[in-house]
Amino acid sequence: MQGLTEESDAPQPVLRLRGITKRFGAVTANDGIDLDLHAGRILALLGENGAGKTTLMNILFGHYAADEGSVEVAGPDGGLQPLRPGAPEAALAAGIGMVHQHFTLADNLTVLDNIVLGTERLWLPFQRRRAAQAKLRDLMARAGLQVPLDANVGSLSVGERQRVEILKALYRDARILILDEPTAVLTPGEADRLFDTLRQLAAAGLAIVFISHKLAEVMALTERVVVLRGGRAVASFRTAETSREALAECMVGRPVQAVERPPLEPGQVLLRIAGADVPGRHGRPGLDGADLEIRGREIVGIAGVSGNGQGALSDLLCGLARPTAGTVALFDRPAPLSDPAAMVAAGVGRIPEDRHHDGTVGDMAVWENAALETVRQPPVGRHGLLDRAAGRRHAIDLIARYNVRCPGPDAPIRLLSGGNMQKLILGRVLERQPRLIVANQPTRGLDIGAVTEVHRRLLEARAGGAGILLISEDLDELLALADRIAVLYHGRLSEALPADGLDVRTLGLMMAGQRPDHAAPEPRHAP
Repeated sequence: MQGLTEESDAPQPVLRLRGITKRFGAVTANDGIDLDLHAGRILALLGENGAGKTTLMNILFGHYAADEGSVEVAGPDGGLQPLRPGAPEAALAAGIGMVHQHFTLADNLTVLDNIVLGTERLWLPFQRRRAAQAKLRDLMARAGLQVPLDANVGSLSVGERQRVEILKALYRDARILILDEPTAVLTPGEADRLFDTLRQLAAAGLAIVFISHKLAEVMALTERVVVLRGGRAVASFRTAETSREALAECMVGRPVQAVERPPLEPGQVLLRIAGADVPGRHGRPGLDGADLEIRGREIVGIAGVSGNGQGALSDLLCGLARPTAGTVALFDRPAPLSDPAAMVAAGVGRIPEDRHHDGTVGDMAVWENAALETVRQPPVGRHGLLDRAAGRRHAIDLIARYNVRCPGPDAPIRLLSGGNMQKLILGRVLERQPRLIVANQPTRGLDIGAVTEVHRRLLEARAGGAGILLISEDLDELLALADRIAVLYHGRLSEALPADGLDVRTLGLMMAGQRPDHAAPEPRHAP
């Protein structure tokens, strides 16, 4: 394959995978994968949803045992030694650390307690806190990862929490660090600081695996890229010798054309929110006096760091919350708040943030999930009753129209990859032709091919007259799709400004609560 390179001049690797194969029934998730990782290098692992990246990392981390192949890790003398399969404790002891996309921290404990948790025997009469503090201060100084050790994790920003996760791995003397979508919840400024830290760690000898769907980040940070497709390692590139376009084509096996947002004249006002207060949940901000209008044939984007009120806004428009103050008008009528079925019946399409928890029922069949919101309505319902044969036909049609890769309509939906699950939800929503679509993080964690498909479908709905609320932490996505963009900061919603006059830097400053050229929202209440 053009662009394929081998690191024949590289020294002994710190990690070597050979012939890794893992099967789940008739599905081969990993098929004879070879991979080398070297100290002081940052390697990107790319692939479509379902390409086998997660399975490979689970094998490396001991959650799965490979059916075939071997994993070897450098020992104290530098020589490669077999890693005991299916044993997470063996991976940790070998110096393998992983920072997951969703942090695994206890908000009610201090930073120090979170980091040392699990590193001391339970029957010790006291904790060696002074020694732990000394080691962590040395690590923070060397890695440039400053965070207050005595602060409760619940009081930290998202960027600070990620530093805690990295410190957890370094405290355990990790020599290999795996980062899974590490910038998904960071502002652009926080992402830049993370990259500076990773470069510093690599310069000190740490080997890093960087998993991301953001090709611009891969090009900016990494030295080598390994691409998985269909469970196989299909290419290995030196990053400097390839391009975003070549990587995207290699991932999906075909050229990927970015969609373009054509100019359209907005239609009538479909949604009007005036002075809405919505309580937050689980200690997160709600909405604080929010004002917003959405018209037909337009996409209004909502930017903001995760946890600044996006959930409350989505809940309000999906019928899951009622404001304690203010009004919500839908299609020139009072919205049927706190009634999800009524909101759907009124013409609202809902693409939830968490496709696993809120968008699907894992043990139900694909066809049952496809019919969830229209179970008593055509084409799957007749006379108020579910028509199973019609439901299966409907699902087969969605699978074909939206290119959902799955074993069939009767398979449990939990067997689908995240991207294919999202495409089914998208089809379930868009085939009803809703007048207002609430799309909450619709492409989070999706590969470039699935992202392009979601974008194309949303723009088609916009051209068909729908109004779309697009909540996303991907600023490039918002700038590409949205006609106007507002920023949520501690529950306060800014004015929605024309997207053509904004850029990533301006939005990033507003997301951090600063006031650049356009005023960022100021919280009325202390966060």
